[in-house]
Amino acid sequence: MKLQRIPDRWRRLDVTVRDLPLGLLLAALSFLPTLQGHETQVGDLPASPFGPMTVVVLVLECLPLAVRRKYPAVCLGLVSLGFVISLLGSYHTVAGTAVAIALLSAGAHLERHRRTAAAVLTAVYAAVAFALVHLGSNEGVGGFTAFYLLMAAAWCMGAWLRRTRAAEAERRRLVAEATRTAERARIARELHDVVTHHVTAMVVQAEAARYLTAAPDRLDQALTAVSDTGRLAVTDLRHLLDLLNPDHGTEPRTPPVGRLLTLVEQTRRAGQPVEFTEEGTPAASTGSADLVAYRIVQESLTNALKYAHGSRTSVRVRHREREISVEVSTDGSGASSPIRGGSGRGLAGLRERVDVLGGDFSAERAGGGFVVRARLPAGSPS
Repeated sequence: MKLQRIPDRWRRLDVTVRDLPLGLLLAALSFLPTLQGHETQVGDLPASPFGPMTVVVLVLECLPLAVRRKYPAVCLGLVSLGFVISLLGSYHTVAGTAVAIALLSAGAHLERHRRTAAAVLTAVYAAVAFALVHLGSNEGVGGFTAFYLLMAAAWCMGAWLRRTRAAEAERRRLVAEATRTAERARIARELHDVVTHHVTAMVVQAEAARYLTAAPDRLDQALTAVSDTGRLAVTDLRHLLDLLNPDHGTEPRTPPVGRLLTLVEQTRRAGQPVEFTEEGTPAASTGSADLVAYRIVQESLTNALKYAHGSRTSVRVRHREREISVEVSTDGSGASSPIRGGSGRGLAGLRERVDVLGGDFSAERAGGGFVVRARLPAGSPS
């Protein structure tokens, strides 16, 4: 268990601490006798003996690698200085490889003045090449060109890594933004479905109660219906708020098809005559189809209360082995309702839900009424 924690603890360390071992490793390798004669050399000048200047070169080339990601410009400047000293003084060490690492890191992590840094380095390396030739180097144009191309390749590889990292960060940002947008839209649909239906029923029932003061029994029934509807609204809202609770799943615990009878009865008490028919046996696993079916009936009955109050409404739900079909129809425009106007968000939200499941949805006028039909594949993923 403790060994498993080591990578996590290592990642929590400052990036400078994590990069320092690379510089120390190059410095240590420079002292190995077996690697002598295999150092990074440019200029073909006789090697100088190991001395204090060699130590200075090692310090300049190795220790700045600790800040290669945090301060890439500083790292590149110090390592390049050490490398130039090693070339002009012929202090050849394995640590000369650090210049390629510094170039790669600068290409990957340097945010500003990238072109300026590349131009300065090109000028410096060109000056060093002329200086080496003046000191008697026999390297030739081919050797210097190969060295420059290798350094340019290290810089370009770092630049490619930088672009790749930026593209991945942008992709993750877009995915996170799309996820947040989809989640907000889903919560908005749930709020619309729950609040609109219950509040519409309560308003219709309360409006009817105003005219029942002369009939205490019917007034008591109307007020009881308002109270029951309010409790249902609170219960459904509590279920909906589970969306925002990280301890629960991503799907809200909203009523399944089994509560359609309660929904129909609530609408009847609001004064809407509703005929309800349910055929077949629900499949063992319906995925989100039962929830979407419930929302279709709920939104359709809400619209019937708002726009066709008092008209006969028919609800038919058919369960098949692999699908659920829903049909809600209203005969006519009905009486005037205290709720008027709408945003059209309800039907649009239903269409989106059905499309996600790969089903079919239609909402159209039929005669003087309105018909909503939907076919939902059972067992579709949420």
